[in-house]
Amino acid sequence: MTRITPFIALALLGTRGLAAQDTTKAAAPPPAPAPAAAPGAAVDVAEAVVAKAVVDRQPQDTGSTFPADVGQLVCWTKVSGAGGASIHHVWFHGDTQVGDVERDVELQVGGSPWRTWSKKTVPADWTGAWHVEVHDAAGTVLKRIDFTVGQ
Repeated sequence: MTRITPFIALALLGTRGLAAQDTTKAAAPPPAPAPAAAPGAAVDVAEAVVAKAVVDRQPQDTGSTFPADVGQLVCWTKVSGAGGASIHHVWFHGDTQVGDVERDVELQVGGSPWRTWSKKTVPADWTGAWHVEVHDAAGTVLKRIDFTVGQ
C-alpha cells in the first residue's frame, strides 16, 4: 500500500496541475475597422500648405515662392470629418492641369483628423504661377493653394 500512495499523490497533483492551467478563455474579438464616412459627410480642410518636404508627417520649408531648381514640392493637407473617404490633390502650372494620366492624386483618409500629402516633380523650366486644388471625392474644390516657382 505504501507503493501505491506515491502514484495516487502524483495522479492527484497531475490533475490539479492541469486544472490550474485552464486556457479556455475566449480570445478577444479583433478590433472593428474605422467607420467609413457617412454619405454626404462634410470634409473640412483644417490646413493645407506647399512645402519642400515632409518629415515626421509635418511639412518642412513651407512657402509661397520657391526657386526654379526646387526639383520637387509637396502639398500637405490636414483634414477632419472624412474618415474612410478620399480627397484629391490637383496640381496646376498656370491654368494647365499637370500630372500623370489621371491628372490628379487620390489620397485615402483613414480617420479624423488625418494628415496626407502628394509630391510633384517641378522641372526647372516650369517657372511662374502654380496652384494645387484640394477636392473631395465628388470633385468639389475644398481649398486652393497658390504659389510661384522661380520668380
